[in-house]
Amino acid sequence: MVQLKSTREIERLRASADLVGRTLGEIAKHVEPGITPNELDAIAEEFIRTHGAEPAFKGHKAGSNVFPATLCVSVNDAVVHGIPDDTPLKSGDLLSIDCGVVLDGFIGDSAYTFAVGEISDEKKALCDVTYRGLHAGIEQAKTGNRIGDIGHAVESTCSDYGIVKALCGHGVGRSLWEEPQVPNYGTPGTGRRIKPGLVICIEPMINIGDDEVTTDADGWTVRTADRTPSAHYEHMVAVHSDRYEILSTFDYVEDVHTPPYNPLTVSESA
Repeated sequence: MVQLKSTREIERLRASADLVGRTLGEIAKHVEPGITPNELDAIAEEFIRTHGAEPAFKGHKAGSNVFPATLCVSVNDAVVHGIPDDTPLKSGDLLSIDCGVVLDGFIGDSAYTFAVGEISDEKKALCDVTYRGLHAGIEQAKTGNRIGDIGHAVESTCSDYGIVKALCGHGVGRSLWEEPQVPNYGTPGTGRRIKPGLVICIEPMINIGDDEVTTDADGWTVRTADRTPSAHYEHMVAVHSDRYEILSTFDYVEDVHTPPYNPLTVSESA
């Protein structure tokens, strides 16, 4: 069941989304060769708790699996849901970090793919198309459109790459994953009608190779089946009667980290 949000609830979600953005910005200060995912995870957890919130992912259950960390840290061929470990990052790595918080009972959820040191032109192009796919999808998150319009916009932008179909975006509010599902592919004019009060996470997961993925024995880490690199960007978006609003932000990251894409001049509300 889709839970449309009130103006007050969107205000609370906006605050949670901002904290996620600030957390990603804090992480960005430390992304460099030699640091480990576990070290980044500890930095994120301390920052979140210091700001009066709790990690949304730590202890989250999917069936019998319990996620053990604050961040999902996915490196190179890991698409999403990577469990942090003690393997030092190296120059040339793609580092996708998905972060969630619970602030005053409301979820903030956003993801960003970082360049560790100097990355290849091929990886930069992957990040760029994934970032542009994200914003193409956001532009379709308007009252009167349908969920298929969002997916079609992402798919059209990223059509030369492997668009992961086994995973998708989702609604968000007091729960981490709410209805509706928001695929990164689709047919225009199909799917659920978009209404004011809808708050969703749009999150393209795009591979250099094909779209097939596998899951590690840990029950969480999703990888490209052909082991090619993957990128992942995610924003929280609220739909109003006359516009969309991007609740999350990459500004804190971009203040301290050179993005692996060409930034767009993006209106947070249109």
